[in-house]
Amino acid sequence: MKKIFNKEFIIGICVIVAIVILIFGIDYLKGINLFSPANFYYASYDNVAGLEISSPVTVEGYKVGQVREIQFDYQNPGKIKVLLALNKDLHIPVDSKAMMGTTLMSGNFINLRLGKSAEKIAIGGDIPTVENTDMITQLTDNVLPAMYSFLPKIDSLLCNLNKLAGDPALIASIQRLDGITADIKGTTGALNVTMKRDVPAIMSNAKSITMGLDTITTNLGILSAQLKALPLDATVDNVNALTANLSQFSKQLNDPNSSLGMLMKDPELYNSLHRVAADVDSLIVDIKKNPKRYISIKLL
Repeated sequence: MKKIFNKEFIIGICVIVAIVILIFGIDYLKGINLFSPANFYYASYDNVAGLEISSPVTVEGYKVGQVREIQFDYQNPGKIKVLLALNKDLHIPVDSKAMMGTTLMSGNFINLRLGKSAEKIAIGGDIPTVENTDMITQLTDNVLPAMYSFLPKIDSLLCNLNKLAGDPALIASIQRLDGITADIKGTTGALNVTMKRDVPAIMSNAKSITMGLDTITTNLGILSAQLKALPLDATVDNVNALTANLSQFSKQLNDPNSSLGMLMKDPELYNSLHRVAADVDSLIVDIKKNPKRYISIKLL
């Protein structure tokens, strides 16, 4: 009877086991755990550049699964179908979205935005997708055209700056600024010397003026005290009495029955005084003409 486990049979078993271990080892190195229970869903994209098998599937940054397969959808040309292996306890609402994200270090990944619908997508169903351009595409489509439009302006600006830097007028202006700076420095030095020389005298004069003001203030205080000590009440009484006398005198002048009133308002008295004045004037004139008539001079 031949041996059942001959050398060839053992070698064949070893080869099969090695192939199985190799397959599982490669999947394990890729991050695929064939023994972990998972639910499978599909997502279709127009472009999966940067997405690889075993790329992570995340929800709010937390890994909930991985990409298991990527294959071209021959029944729907232009679409690439991606098989997602998700945790068995995760149920996907029908209003969820599968968006492709990009990282600089680890490439692309699938980011699930879970909806709030109570209805769930059946296992093996399709998750709606949202196309999201990667960073390189956004840079190429948005930033580079703007940079190309700015390049002529930058070139023109540099040319103008070169012309301005080589302009003799600018160089002369800079030299004048150097002179102005030197003048300002000299003026500042002279001002410092003047301040050191004159400010003490000014401060001394200010101190003298302050002392004089103090003296004036003291004298004003003394004058105020003297004015306060004056008999102002008696002076006011005298002024009031004088005012009363003047008022009485004015009444007498205006009263036609009083002596002063008659003297001021009697026309006969005025005419008499006028005649007397005229007679006296005539007498003086006659004395000047005929002094011998009135003055007799006898010589012994």
